[in-house]
Amino acid sequence: MNRQKTLANASSLEKYKKPTKREKFLAEMERVVPWKELIESFYPKAGKGRPPVGLERMLRIHFLQSCFHSVRIAAEEALYDMESLRRFVGIDLGNEPVPDETTICKFRHLLETHDLGERIFQEVNAHFEEKGLKLSEGTIMNATIINAPSSTKNQDKKRDPDMHSTKKGNQYYFGMKIHVGVDRESRTVHSLVTTPANVHGSKMVDDILHGEENAVFGDSAYMGKTDEIAKKAPQALDLTQTRGTKNRKLTEEEKERNRLLSKTRSRGEHIFLIAKRIFGFSKVRYKGLAKNTNFAFVFFALSNL
Repeated sequence: MNRQKTLANASSLEKYKKPTKREKFLAEMERVVPWKELIESFYPKAGKGRPPVGLERMLRIHFLQSCFHSVRIAAEEALYDMESLRRFVGIDLGNEPVPDETTICKFRHLLETHDLGERIFQEVNAHFEEKGLKLSEGTIMNATIINAPSSTKNQDKKRDPDMHSTKKGNQYYFGMKIHVGVDRESRTVHSLVTTPANVHGSKMVDDILHGEENAVFGDSAYMGKTDEIAKKAPQALDLTQTRGTKNRKLTEEEKERNRLLSKTRSRGEHIFLIAKRIFGFSKVRYKGLAKNTNFAFVFFALSNL
């Protein structure tokens, strides 16, 4: 990618410039993301029409859309407005314009059509393994609800048919659910699956274990799934927490066991803290489960970084 600078990049003339958190994050992404491995054969080649924007550049823009709220709302406008984003993407306004909104949207549709979000997720995790970050023998099972608009004040006069309602505590939620398997040591997400919000997390045990575990952790929602865990990971100990019932309260020994297990299980909550509080992924981005699943794969690939 051409990185030659013109006077349009004025940051080099600023004497008292201080790197922002956004710039530090982008610099880290620049260093870690395996750009070459993410190049795909699905991207259109240059022909008789208008030449396509470079694939690496479009990937960078797509990653920015996944990370920063301002870029999600209007990627084209944000790139014109923020020099740090342009520098990461490799755009010099002295030589070329920012890709227009239609081009950016078409690239997202390309990823969705060919399920490339999951491929990006797998490639990033494979990159980690090549660098020596291997999966440990422990997995933390976890799930979270991502809210969706429940209003029927739209063109179709109905809610998204791919989303459903569920009750958690005394509160009802409408949306989707993301189920993840988190590595106990590195706290990276090694497996991911999405469902409507009314699908219980305990039904996805087989999808979020990699099979080589010697220990599986989870909150009390996964209690009673010892047989399913043993079927997928025969060597694994079932270290899910225990819950009491109205007719049977937890003993002091069980409460102490739960407290000890929480020290490990709580590591699985950290990735949802990043997703929801830091990057704002507490609501669905698009209509339909497939589009949001593609986004979730890309997003958690980046959150692993």
